[in-house]
Parts: sequence; C-alpha cells; structure tokens
Amino acid sequence: MQTSRLDQAQIYTEFSGLNALKAQARTDKKSALEQVAKQFESLFLSEMLKSMRSANKVLSEGNYLNSSQSEFYQEMFDSQLSLSLSKQQGLGLADALVRQLSRQIPGMSESGETLAGHRASIRDYDRSLPALSPRLPAQLDKVQEVMAAAPRKAEPAVPNETPAPIPVRFESPEEFVSHLMPIAESVAAESGLNPQVMVAQAALETGWGRHMIENGAGEPSFNLFGIKADSRWQGESVNIATSEYREGIKMSERAEFRSYQDFESSFRDYAHFLHNNPRYRDVLASADNPDEFADKLQAAGYATDPAYGEKIRRILDRDLLQPVSASAATPYRASEE
Repeated sequence: MQTSRLDQAQIYTEFSGLNALKAQARTDKKSALEQVAKQFESLFLSEMLKSMRSANKVLSEGNYLNSSQSEFYQEMFDSQLSLSLSKQQGLGLADALVRQLSRQIPGMSESGETLAGHRASIRDYDRSLPALSPRLPAQLDKVQEVMAAAPRKAEPAVPNETPAPIPVRFESPEEFVSHLMPIAESVAAESGLNPQVMVAQAALETGWGRHMIENGAGEPSFNLFGIKADSRWQGESVNIATSEYREGIKMSERAEFRSYQDFESSFRDYAHFLHNNPRYRDVLASADNPDEFADKLQAAGYATDPAYGEKIRRILDRDLLQPVSASAATPYRASEE
C-alpha cells in the first residue's frame, strides 16, 4: 500500500504521494530523501521548460492554434514531463542533493546508508534495567543502623484541653466583653467599624447578654444587634414580642428577627447591614468617632428609642470597654451607666 502511494508521487496531480513520503521518512530516510530529491529536480526541470516555452512564444504569435486552452494543456504536459525526466537519469541534480543532504541528516552516512546504533525512535533504546550491586543489602543495613542510633525529635505535645465554647448567655458584663470583643475586633479589621462601639451596642440590645432573643423552644438566635428579618432576609427568623416607640410612646408588639448560627455571623451581618444600606452612609463616615457614630446611628433610624444613641455612649464610658491603647481610639469620658 505504501509503495503504490509513493508511485502516485510520480504523477504531478496526485498530492497523496507527498503524504506517503512524509510517512516513509520516519522509517526509511534514504529512500525518502531520494524521492524528495527527484521531486525537487522535477521542479527545476519544470521551471526550465517554462522558460523555454516563454522564449518560444515570440515565434507562435499570430498562430491560430495558439490559445489559452492549448497553453493550459502544455503546462500540464510540461509538469508531467519534468517528473518523468527526473524519475529516469535526469540531470544528475537529484543525486547531488542526496549526497549533500545525507550529511546533515542524523543517523545517515554520506552514502545515504543508516548508521549502526542510530536510534530513530524511543523504541530503539534499551529498556533493560542495570543489575543491582551486590553491596546494596549491606549498605541498606548501615542506613538502618544510623537511623536507629539518631536521636528522635520530640513530637509536640497535643493539648488535651479544648477551648471552652462561648456561652449563649452571659452572667456578667466582664464575661460578655471577654468572649465577644475578640470577635468584634476580627470583624472590625475587615469592615472598618469600631469594635468597642459594636460590643457596646450589642450590650444595649441584649442587656449584656442576659436577655438574648430566643425562639419558642428556648434556642438562641445569636442576634446581638436586634436586626429584624424583613423581605431582604433569606435566612432563619424568630418571632418575639418587642418594645417600639411610636410617636414617643413605648408600645409592645411582635416582630420577626434574624437568626444566626453563631455570634460571629451576627457581627458580620451587622457590618454587612450597615455597609449595604444607603441610609447609614453618613454613620459609617464617623466610624472613627464613637460618640458621633452612636448619635448618627440613632438619627438614621436604626432604633425607635429616642435615647438610643445616648445609651450607647453611656455604655462606652465603662472602663471594661476602653481600648487597650489610648492613642488607638478617641478618648471616652469617665462615667457609669
């Protein structure tokens, strides 16, 4: 099959023969090189015949037998003639090309023969493994002796005690702050809010953690900021009785409040709630001023209690909510709620 396809390369209109030459070059470089050299010689002869025909056009001017159709068939004849001439002895150009190019093909001698030991593909490489050294077992014994004598690094002790879980209710303001302030500081680092203000507002909403919002089964909602579950909320909610101020009068009513899986989720939702509500844009601009932040929070309508901002400021005055570094935040006043 391969030979018949190579024979087609001797017909200038059969291009499939050229593909056969490419396939043959992988296994028999010498024969492929000879065929390619003959093809190149045929191109040279074709150009030579074309030049001769062009020179003869002057003599054929005015001949009624000269037409575009006759020129077309003349070109076909010249192309096949050049292939036939190169297939025979030709001009000797193909032989010269074979001698010249064979020097540049890896694994082929100047005469075009394949060199002994030449590896044309990965299949020609030796795949056998070298024999193992008889000294290998003794060397392995020495390695094991050295490893046994080497001092072992002491493994780090795994603490048996796990951190105590955060309670769902708090017995004192100190316990409330000690458990929730680290969470507030973590969320504040990402949101730009003041952690002391967040804890103070959470203390106001929950009575320092003693009056947490719970569902009917007594399960905690972890809602530290009294955020209600309106149409924008897609999570769990709790329906409880709450106090609201309507036209300055305190009234009791029931409302849906958001429910979270833990206290950290409550802090993060509070920061998200402020940042994604345009009404609190001016409030966030005062995040570095706790007193002003509390007043603007009330003015923006966060709660209906007319003294909401003042209550937050009074809680901020407590010593346990003072920042660690006095220069890290605005100094607070010294008074008790």
